[in-house]
Amino acid sequence: MSNLSTTALLICDLQNDFLDPKGAYGRAGQTSADIAAVPARVAAVAARVRQQGGWIVSTHFTLVPGKAGEPFISAHLKKLRPFLAKGDFAPGSWGHDLIDALKPADMSVEKVAYSAFYMTRLEWVLRKAGIDTLAICGIVTNGGVASTLRDAHVRDFKTVLLEDGCAAFDARVHATAVASLGAISPVMRCADFAPLP
Repeated sequence: MSNLSTTALLICDLQNDFLDPKGAYGRAGQTSADIAAVPARVAAVAARVRQQGGWIVSTHFTLVPGKAGEPFISAHLKKLRPFLAKGDFAPGSWGHDLIDALKPADMSVEKVAYSAFYMTRLEWVLRKAGIDTLAICGIVTNGGVASTLRDAHVRDFKTVLLEDGCAAFDARVHATAVASLGAISPVMRCADFAPLP
């Protein structure tokens, strides 16, 4: 893509609490080599997008604190990830933040569900910035990435799924999600979307 000025690299949930060994998932032993490999490929795309005047937009999975800081955690997530606790993914915390390798983001959006559009300001800021195309990456492919891409599609954004810019905890689940999303969005590899100059 030669003109990226109306394009955003939409980074789904590449946060310290997911990726850093000291983060919530790392402390619980929830790691994946496939997920760990994603940031380096995404960083190359981000550099190209910045160079061409595009936008970097990061979404941040958020556990909203209630009384005494205890987070609101949906029942399905509590069952899947019982290790999540007070302080994890808390707004403004280190764990909630975008990983250093991908900073800075031009805009950041907190989200409370899989889709980054659900009950957030994401669509509003994208429209205000004149963004019409989203190159979507991050984690996990079958969760936040898939839900966000599908929501972007029904809102008439042009989308590109960066297949090696996202990952899941199971490679087969990732592959199935990519194949499914290919029915509604072009699918590209990071190196093809952001070739070296």
